[in-house]
Amino acid sequence: MQNTTLGLAEKAFLGMNFIKQVVPIKCGRRAAKTSFAAARLCLSRRFHDAPVEVNSEEQEVVIAIGSNVGDRVHNFEEALQRMKKSDIQITRHACLYETEPAYVTDQPRFLNSAVRGTTKLSPHKLLATLKAIERDLGRTAGIRYGPRPIDLDILFYGSRTVNSDSLTIPHERIWERPFVMAPLIDLLGVQADNETVKSWHSLSKHPGGLFDAWEELGGESLVGKDGMERVLPVGNRLWSWSANTSVMGVLNVTPDSFSDGGKFLSVESAVSQVQSMLAEGADIVDLGAQSTRPMASKLSPEQELDRLIPVLEAVRDMPEMVGKLISVDTFHSQVALEAVSKGAHLVNDVSGGKLDVKMHHVVASLGIPYIVMHMRGDPSTMQNRENLVYDDVCSDVASELCTRVRDAEISGIPAWKMIIDPGIGFSKNTEQNLDILMGLPTIRSEIGKKSLALAHAPLLVGPSRKRFLGEVCGWPVAGERDPATVAAVTAAVLGGANIVRVHNVRDNRDAVKLCDAMLHRRTNRGS
Repeated sequence: MQNTTLGLAEKAFLGMNFIKQVVPIKCGRRAAKTSFAAARLCLSRRFHDAPVEVNSEEQEVVIAIGSNVGDRVHNFEEALQRMKKSDIQITRHACLYETEPAYVTDQPRFLNSAVRGTTKLSPHKLLATLKAIERDLGRTAGIRYGPRPIDLDILFYGSRTVNSDSLTIPHERIWERPFVMAPLIDLLGVQADNETVKSWHSLSKHPGGLFDAWEELGGESLVGKDGMERVLPVGNRLWSWSANTSVMGVLNVTPDSFSDGGKFLSVESAVSQVQSMLAEGADIVDLGAQSTRPMASKLSPEQELDRLIPVLEAVRDMPEMVGKLISVDTFHSQVALEAVSKGAHLVNDVSGGKLDVKMHHVVASLGIPYIVMHMRGDPSTMQNRENLVYDDVCSDVASELCTRVRDAEISGIPAWKMIIDPGIGFSKNTEQNLDILMGLPTIRSEIGKKSLALAHAPLLVGPSRKRFLGEVCGWPVAGERDPATVAAVTAAVLGGANIVRVHNVRDNRDAVKLCDAMLHRRTNRGS
C-alpha cells in the first residue's frame, strides 16, 4: 500500500527538472554552467596516498552501513555510537532496509542503511576509524562480500574524489547496488540543501544526478518486493509496516478524555477492553493516561504514571498480546522512560518533543520507535486563534514536522525509528482537518522536498470520533461518530496512511482490509 502511494509521489518528484533546481556551482574562477557533468570538473579534487595526511576542515560525509551476522539492529546502534565517539557527528539517517545478499547469495539477509554526518577526520583517517569500528564489533577477514557483523563504507567525502590504493571516493560500486542507492537517496531531499549535496549529484555521472542513477536501477519499484523492503525495528522483530495498514486501538485510562473518559479506569475494565480490541483485529494498543482533548487539565508525570503503570503491566502480561505492540501516549519523558521499562514498545508523543526538552534524548537512549505528531501550543492552547493560522495547512504541517524530526535526529533517534502523524484535530479547525485528510500525498511530497527518508516514513492518521466529524455530520456526541470515522479512515488509507488510530476497532478493521485489497489489486494490475 505504501509503495503504491509513495511511488506516485516520487514520480512527481523525479519528473521535475532537477538540473533547474541545482544552480551552477562556482569553483575558483570557473563556473559549471550547463550540467552536472560540467559541474563535476570543478567540484572534484583528487587525492592520492601521501606520507602524511593531516586533518582537514569539517566535511560532510555519507557512510553506508550493512550487517547480516548476529543482532543486526544492535550492530547498527553500536556502530553509530562508536562513530559519534570518533569525531563523526551524525546528522541524518536513511530508512532501514532488509535485503537479499548480493554477489555471495548463500548467506543471511542483510540490514542496510546510510547516514550523513560531519567530520574533521581526513579521508584516510576516516577510513581507518571505520575499519577499527568494524574490528571492534567482531568483523574479521573473510571472503569478499561474505557475512559480516558490520560493514561501513565511505560513499562521499565532501565534494572531493579520492583515488588511492586503499580508498576510492565516491565508492566505485554505488551505481550498481540498489541496497546502497536506496538509503543514499533517502538522505537527500528533492531540493538540494547545500553545495556539497549538489556536488554529490554531479559525481554520479548521470545527467539528472543521483535521482537519475537510482531510476536507472529501477528506483522505488524495487522497494517492497522480496529482495528489498523497508522495515522498522520494534520489540524483538523487524516490522514491514508498508505491506498492510495497521490498526491502533485507543485505550484511555482517564476520567476526562473526549470519547471514552472514565470508562476504563479500573485494571479489570481496561483489560476487558483490550481483549475486545485484540479480538476485533487491533495490531497496536495505544495506552494514554493523560487527556489531550482541548482545554484538558495537565497531570504531573507522577500522576500520569499512577494511572498508567498498573494497566500497562496487566495488558503486557495478557496472552493475547503475543505478537502485538503497546504504545504509550505521553509527552512526559519520565513517563516514557518508566513505561518502556514496563513493556511499552513505542512512544506516541502528541507534541513531537516540544513539551518536554528531555523527550528526544530519553527516546534515543531507549532505542525504541517514536511517533512524532504535529501540534502547536499544548492541549490547553492548541485551538487558540493564533495556532489555527496557516498559509497552506498541508505545506505548513509538513515543514513543522520536518523541524521536529530534525531535532529528534540530532538527538540520536534514527529516521528509521520514526513514525509521523499530521495531528488531525490538534491545532486545526474543521476545514483544515479536511484539507489534511485529502492532502496526505501532498504532505509526503512537501516533506520529500527536504527529506526523502521522512517522506518514506510510516504515516499515522488518527481521525477517530474527532469533533470535525461531528460538525460535518451533525453528531455532537463522540460515540455517534463511528460511521464518519470509517469514512475518514478509508480516505486516510487510500491517501497513504500506514497506521490508523481508532476507538472502534471492528468496523475500522473492515474498512482497512477493503482499502488494502484495493491497493494491492491496483499494484498487481500495474506490475
